[in-house]
Amino acid sequence: MMYICYMEIREPIPVYGKNKVTAEEYLEWEKASTEKHEFYKGEVFPMGGHGELLAMSGAGKRHNRIFTNIFGELFSRLKGKPCQPFGPDLRVYIPENSLFTYPDISIICGDMITSGVDENSVVQPTIIIEILSPSTRDYDQGEKFRLYRDIPTLKEYILVDASSVHIESFRINAAGLWELIEYKSLKDELSIGSIETALPVADIYFGVNMS
Repeated sequence: MMYICYMEIREPIPVYGKNKVTAEEYLEWEKASTEKHEFYKGEVFPMGGHGELLAMSGAGKRHNRIFTNIFGELFSRLKGKPCQPFGPDLRVYIPENSLFTYPDISIICGDMITSGVDENSVVQPTIIIEILSPSTRDYDQGEKFRLYRDIPTLKEYILVDASSVHIESFRINAAGLWELIEYKSLKDELSIGSIETALPVADIYFGVNMS
C-alpha cells in the first residue's frame, strides 16, 4: 500500500486578520466557512490533531465506514428513546474552558440545551465518540479528553481506532473517577452503560479493510 504523507504543524489561523478573536467573532466567521474549525481561548484551529497532520491512503475511507456503522447502529437502537445520536455537524461548546468543537458522534439525553453564546452549539452531551486517525490520535487521547472532562454531563468517552481493531472506552465509575475498558477483538461487545446498550465490535468494523 502506498502512503501519502503531509507533515504539518497545527497552528492557530488568523481570523479577520487577527490572531485572537472573541467567541462571537469566531462563530460569525465559522458561518461563512466551508470547513469546520475549533475555537479555544481566543484562537481558531483547523479541525484535526495537535502536532503533525498525517494523511494516509485509505484512512478516510476507514473513518467514514466506521462512522456509518456506529451511527447507524445507534440511530436504530435509540430511535424513539430519550437519548439520541448526532453526527459531526453538531457543534459542542464547553463554557468551562471555552472550547467549541465538532465530535464525530455526540449522544444527547433529554432536551437539547444550547449555549447562551450560540443557539447552534450544545452544552450537555452524555456520550462522545471520536474515531481516531493518524492526525487526531494524540489530540483525541490527550488534550481533547482533558477538555471534554470539563463537561458536567459527560459520562462516557469512546475512542475507536480506524487503523486496527482497538476501542478505548472511558467511563465515570461509582467513585466519580474515569476508568478505562479496552476492546481488541472482533468477538467483543462494546458496552455503553449510559444508554444501556452494547455494540458488537464486529459490527463497528464491518466492511473495514485494515490492509
